[in-house]
Amino acid sequence: MSEERLLAKTNRINLLFDFYGRLLTDKQRTFLSYYFHEDFSLGEIASEFEISRQAVYEHIKRAEITLEELETKLELLAKHEERGKLISQLESLLEGDSERMKNAIKDLVQRIYSID
Repeated sequence: MSEERLLAKTNRINLLFDFYGRLLTDKQRTFLSYYFHEDFSLGEIASEFEISRQAVYEHIKRAEITLEELETKLELLAKHEERGKLISQLESLLEGDSERMKNAIKDLVQRIYSID
């Protein structure tokens, strides 16, 4: 996996963890935190918990799958990102003329509130 893709995956898992981490098991939370936040290797985590690297990998993989399934069902991250885009559009309108800005802001605010 390329470095860019690995970084994108890490960022996505971290964001999903922020939204759904409390819904994971204690082990899944701990292993994900060590692996993605603390940058421990599978071997280091395995040594710390006296289990095999394969067991650590399986816990992390199941946690990633669980996070993705939760996002598919609840879409909290997608909604968060959509709100962020709309807010960025609002901020860019602050540089526009006042009538155009008023209409665009009303439209964007309506769109923000319509995100369910």
